[in-house]
Amino acid sequence: MIRFYYHPTPNPAKIALFLEEAGLPYEALPVDTSKGEQHAPAFRAINPNGKVPAIVDTDGPAGKDARVFDSTAILIYLAEKTGQFLGSPEDRPELLSWLLFLGSGLGPFSGQAVHFQFAAPEGLDYAVNRYRREAERHYQVLDDHLEGRAYLVGDTYTIADISAWGWLDRASRVRKGAESPLAPFPNLKRLFETVDARPAVARARAVGKDYDFKKISDDETKRALFPSNYPPAA
Repeated sequence: MIRFYYHPTPNPAKIALFLEEAGLPYEALPVDTSKGEQHAPAFRAINPNGKVPAIVDTDGPAGKDARVFDSTAILIYLAEKTGQFLGSPEDRPELLSWLLFLGSGLGPFSGQAVHFQFAAPEGLDYAVNRYRREAERHYQVLDDHLEGRAYLVGDTYTIADISAWGWLDRASRVRKGAESPLAPFPNLKRLFETVDARPAVARARAVGKDYDFKKISDDETKRALFPSNYPPAA
């Protein structure tokens, strides 16, 4: 059984999609990051970095509990555990390269673009421009790579495509105000639409819908989500 620690944001969504695609039995455990539940000692014991997603595999190596945190690490772990969505062995170098490109580039720059356009105080035009343009640059790298290709790696759907889908699903927030945010990147738009049409996506989107996550952005929320913006508690 996979215990899946979840909040309805892009990185956990990748794991929800993999779990639904693979048909792995799992229990979705909500972590309300707006309430600061990610900082609780019990959760920090699973992910010391205090971020979602994280999993505990109760049937890990040698039959012992295994904790895994960071969405890229979780995708690799689950793909290797199940033997699904890994592509061919000769695709392994490309798969790892694109997974880390997405995990260290597209995801962080997209997240910062959203933060500075929606959450940060006004007047930080340099930061808005910097992060949005870098996110768009990553879009272009992916779009160029996808010319003449159906998927990011090899000829089949892999965890690289699952990883890309998680943040491409938020393109309207990354490219705030764009009428059709993926239109300038037609190959990337095609990939997103291909993944988004898979039946497992609807099931992944439904994960956590029965839980009432906090939606109000008040001081508690800001301190929970952006603790480094505040001095340590006395």
